[in-house]
Amino acid sequence: MPAPRLIGHKRIAASLWRMVKEDRLPQTLMFAGPEGVGKATLARHLAAGINCEQRRGPPCGDCSSCERILAVDLSRKVYRDLLLDRLKLRSAKRAESPLVVANHPDVLTFPPDGPMRVIGIDQARMLRNVARHAPSEGRRRIFVLDHAERATPEAANALLKTLEEPGPDLTIILITENPYQLPATIRSRSIPFYFAALSPAEMETFLRSRDAVPEATRRNVQAWSRGSPGIALSLDVGEFTRRRAAMLSLIRTSLGKGEFARFTARIEVLARRRSEGIDQLASMLASLLRDLIRLNLGVREDLTHIDIAEDLAKLAPRSGFHWIEKALHALDDLRLLQQVNIQKQLALEAYALSLRR
Repeated sequence: MPAPRLIGHKRIAASLWRMVKEDRLPQTLMFAGPEGVGKATLARHLAAGINCEQRRGPPCGDCSSCERILAVDLSRKVYRDLLLDRLKLRSAKRAESPLVVANHPDVLTFPPDGPMRVIGIDQARMLRNVARHAPSEGRRRIFVLDHAERATPEAANALLKTLEEPGPDLTIILITENPYQLPATIRSRSIPFYFAALSPAEMETFLRSRDAVPEATRRNVQAWSRGSPGIALSLDVGEFTRRRAAMLSLIRTSLGKGEFARFTARIEVLARRRSEGIDQLASMLASLLRDLIRLNLGVREDLTHIDIAEDLAKLAPRSGFHWIEKALHALDDLRLLQQVNIQKQLALEAYALSLRR
């Protein structure tokens, strides 16, 4: 089958293929931008095209190398289930078998692992050890660090040593939503490419090309995904609305418009779900707060939660800019709590109480 069509980021793709053609691909690339906008997709396309059995350029999608490399999409259910299963393992067991995903011996992906969803020192050591090897099947080795900003300090130091002495046939791609969470020493050794969210027209083209999003929910999904094809494809409408209802309950309670007992009951149910990480809940809160800011300004265009705009409009006057500013700053602390593996229910209740009026 032909390689999946890339939508958006044409200039970045053209620059990368020109580097490949001229044999001057950097040894460290950094793909930075919002979640799900195509950073990992382009990394897979680049790895497949470099190691394609038919040509050296955009992947053919038909050869064995292309099929295996392009199949490693962490948003697929098989990989989501793998990451969830890793949560059941004790930390010592995870350390014995560091997480790496690969269908091709020369293209390896290192995703965040464990309940704290970090790239750990054991993964970084594995990367450093295998980085010394020459390609075994393809033309060039490609290592992808997904959410590279989640590397622990120890892992970041080990990664830096690898970047200082990379193998001659190796390119490391750092995928990150926030490059400034990476140490400056790592950023300085990377060639950055910044990915923007897709435009409404590009998202419309993307959604129409996929049957995974029913036409009845397409308008809402396009708004909820904020120009991110990855989010649109992986979005479970029922799960999304349940998560949003819980975070909206948190906001109501913090503004004194809801009962704390009812809010804690919702959070208790949510906290039992292994698929709900603090980072996902924080992202939902951020999107709701963003809409409240716009509604405070009297702007109803470009809202994320267009289907509950009237409910948010009733909350907007009570929130105010100072409260929203405080809530956004507190979100940074909430995200940090994930790194110490605190219970989700305690973290969210503490967040709500810190904002309570």
